[in-house]
Amino acid sequence: MGQIKYILKPQDIVILLKIIALGDKPWLHHTLAEELGMSQSEVSQSLTRSCYAGLIDTSKKKVNRHALKELLTSAISYVFPQHPGPIVRGVATAHSAEPLNKYISSAEKYVWPSAKGQERGQAIEPLYSTVVQATAKDRELYELLSLVDAIRVGRTREKEIAKKELEKKLMHV
Repeated sequence: MGQIKYILKPQDIVILLKIIALGDKPWLHHTLAEELGMSQSEVSQSLTRSCYAGLIDTSKKKVNRHALKELLTSAISYVFPQHPGPIVRGVATAHSAEPLNKYISSAEKYVWPSAKGQERGQAIEPLYSTVVQATAKDRELYELLSLVDAIRVGRTREKEIAKKELEKKLMHV
């Protein structure tokens, strides 16, 4: 029964990508929690799950970028699947957002539902409920999560381009 507390949750991906987006900037649990609109206990529990899964080191400070890349490029669409929903107002994601919108032109837009969004497109539920607010203040996190969404919902071509872009960002940030 104890193993259940170590099963990854969608917010774990958001937290790991936030740590990567921060680069070399120092951070604490409470600052991550504040910037992501989560509680400190959510962040702490998430880092414990990620450590157990081998996605972050035992100090819970350094992301295992190779393991995260493997999870995101090979399994994210199966672990946290998503299918486009109805047309709504929101914030562009997947191939509709940077950096993919430079490579892919499509009349079909995907958005995270948000009354403050400037785009209209098919709804894509973000990995965590506070993603829209958290990415409004963090361009790098926004791009990382948009690439992850492209892998979660894209067609083969979009997925392949997103995987290459994500790998570049994860391995060279």
